[in-house]
Amino acid sequence: MKIFISADIEGTAGIASWDEARKSGPDYGEFREYMTAEVVAACEGARNAGAQEIVVKDGHETARNIISGRLPEYVTVIHGWPGNPHSMMCGLDDSFDAALFTGYHAKAGSSGNPLAHSFNGRISRFYFNGVLSSEFTHNAHIAAYHKVPCVFISGDAGICEDATGVVPGIKTVAVSRGVGPASIAMSPLRARNEIRAGVEEALSGDLRQLLFDMPDEIDMQIEYANATEAYRCSWYPGAELMSDCRLRFRHTDFYEVMRAFRFIG
Repeated sequence: MKIFISADIEGTAGIASWDEARKSGPDYGEFREYMTAEVVAACEGARNAGAQEIVVKDGHETARNIISGRLPEYVTVIHGWPGNPHSMMCGLDDSFDAALFTGYHAKAGSSGNPLAHSFNGRISRFYFNGVLSSEFTHNAHIAAYHKVPCVFISGDAGICEDATGVVPGIKTVAVSRGVGPASIAMSPLRARNEIRAGVEEALSGDLRQLLFDMPDEIDMQIEYANATEAYRCSWYPGAELMSDCRLRFRHTDFYEVMRAFRFIG
């Protein structure tokens, strides 16, 4: 069994401030440790379920957050951004049996996490086929494009709820929930234990049941924080400027949606 893990940091147990999630932040070192430990727990759960090969994509900011020396010897890690359309799913292809997600966070425009956002500070809202969506929504469609089922996600309660709407039956471990600018979280030890057990359970079932069919067309709409970004990105071929700050891109080939987002996202 070959497993892909996409790892973020803002949904790691205990995070409540950007000082804990950015390399320049005074508390980053501590929470980088917690992010790494949650990834290791997911790897251990996958190994317990029979995974022979595990590829981890560091998917946060610089993509150089996971402490490689803490990873088990059977794990391959991808640091940095090659710049291809797969982004946080870089390294995924049709050869994988399942995709897992750790440290994921609530979408922009929601209250599920004090650090709720979608992709970057330029985007204030992100929509797939009319639904306010998250980074997980986009990445789950990338997995489906490669016919790889999404079977597990950990992060805040908001993203876990959203994930079940995209992939009914996905195993979730909500390690925290947002309350205004605060976070109520499990202890890091409990989070790791639940992630390890959750991944093992998720990979022990019928994985193919969690593979969803791609829509015939994706209508991707991005609402930018300012009109300048929307105008600049409107020059991408096929993009439509809907209002001062809102852009639309529609296509029946999801790869073209991925490629468009690489340049306008």
